[in-house]
Order: sequence, then C-alpha cells, then structure tokens
Amino acid sequence: MKIRLVQNGLITEIDDIEETTSPPYNGFYWIEAGLFDLDVLQQLFGLHDLAIEDCIDEEEQRPKLEQYHDHYFIVINSIQFTNHEIFLREVNLFLGEHYIITITKYPIDEMQRMPALLREEEVNAADLFLYHLVDQIVESYFDVIDQIEIMLENLEEQILLNTQKSQLNQIIGLRREILYAKKMIGPQRDLIAALNKKELVLIDDKLQKYFGDIHENAVKVAESFETFRDLIANLREAYQSALSGRANDIARIFTALTTIFMPLTIVTGIYGMNFTNMPELHTRYGYFIVLGFMFFLALGMYLFFKKKDWL
Repeated sequence: MKIRLVQNGLITEIDDIEETTSPPYNGFYWIEAGLFDLDVLQQLFGLHDLAIEDCIDEEEQRPKLEQYHDHYFIVINSIQFTNHEIFLREVNLFLGEHYIITITKYPIDEMQRMPALLREEEVNAADLFLYHLVDQIVESYFDVIDQIEIMLENLEEQILLNTQKSQLNQIIGLRREILYAKKMIGPQRDLIAALNKKELVLIDDKLQKYFGDIHENAVKVAESFETFRDLIANLREAYQSALSGRANDIARIFTALTTIFMPLTIVTGIYGMNFTNMPELHTRYGYFIVLGFMFFLALGMYLFFKKKDWL
C-alpha cells in the first residue's frame, strides 16, 4: 500500500496510515491499495461492505457509481489492446472528502502516469484527481480505436487482394473482442453521465462541466464501437463475396479449359478409331496437319475466351 499526501501537485510519501483519518491542512491523501489492504481501510474509513465485496469479487464489475454516507464507490474500466485482444482492467475508487483510494488487480498505465499529471496540473483536491484519472482512462480508448481502425483497414485490403481462410478467424476473433468491450462501454458512458449531472456533494459543481466534456468523448467511443460492429459485419460479407467470386473464377476457368479440350478430344477420338479405310491415315503429312489443326483450334478458342474475359 502506498500512501501519498498531495498538495498543489507536491507529493509526499506517508508511512503511518493513521494520519489519513484526519483531513490535512492542505491537499488530500491518495491511497494506492491492494486487495489485502481492504480490511484495514474499511475499519479506518468505514467503507461499505457491499463496495468491499465488489472489489474482492473475481467477476468483472460493470462501471457504476454508488453513493454512501460519507464516501462514493466508483468502478471504471481501463482498456488495453494487445495481440489483437482487448483487455478491460477494472479500477475501483473510493472517494471521500479528503482522500481517494484506488484499487486495481492489474497494472494500469493511466495510474502510473498520475503522479506526473498531478505535479503538472498542481492538483490539490480528491475530486480533481478523480476527474484527471477518468479523463486519462477515456482518452486511452481513442488510442485503441485508432489501432482497431488500422487493423480493419489492413484486413479489408488483404481480403480484396488475396482472400484466405485464416482471415475468417481474424474477423470472428475481432468481432468477439469488440462485442466484449461494447458490453462495458454503455455502463461506463452512463457512469460519466452521472458524474456530470448528479448533485454530488463530494464533487465540486465546477468540475461537472469538465465531466460533461469527458461524457462527450465517452459517447464518441460508444459510437465508434457501434460502427466497428457494422464494419465487422461488412467485412464478413466482403469475405464471403470474395470467396464466392474466387470459386466462380475457378469454375469459369475450368469450364473454359474443358470447352477448349472438347473439340481436341473429338479429333483424337476420330483418328483413334483405327478403321482400315481411313484415307487420312495414309497421308504423308497427315500427322503434322492434324497436330497443327488442333494447335490453332485450341489457340483460337483461347484467344476468343480471353477477349470475352472468360479466362
């Protein structure tokens, strides 16, 4: 557990957790805790049992805001896109008047950037810390959106140029990841809307306008993932169309080749009957004449099909 006193961006490490129970003269306490620290924190700050259970629960919690007597419990999801997989990392927050407690089960990039951001913005209040953290988390979604857009464009280009069976697995996998993220984006948008519109005693009224700006970005994120779902459907249709077109091309080529060899088969069949009275069999140059005839016949049919764009 890390305990920090934040005063106008100046961060001071605190060793004694008991100091955090009383409001500092200036600033607020940022407590970065783990799951094993919850018992101590619950006793010190009177954290609600239901919120503690949500933190410990192994199942993913939907983004939400719970208001208790003297603190709020907030769940929000950070996002990562690695190896074509979307990972949502749950961030649990307890917001009090003079403290904010952050609890994560996995390393969160946005959390690691917070100390530098606190210094840069000279943050001096717990609700302002909350604003900057939520803003960082929502902004990270746009980075993932850019990566997915590039991936979709490359996949579409590959499908159009060279359709392969492996591309279907990519489409299905990406669709699954997008639907997984989309399931959490709606509640997250509603959470930020609540931070923007609700009368929250522990959040300064002036910050609600800033949360409104974050909410607009959250709406854009939700719309982008909705668009991705439609694009994935279009990609799948394009893949099926490309496969059908490829099968048609192969069938057309085989049909044309069969048509070219059909008259050649007839000629060879006629001269392979071995009747005694066949004048052409005794012609001195008959073999070469027939071969030449077959060659020019096949060449003529090939050029005809090529002109008609059947080959």
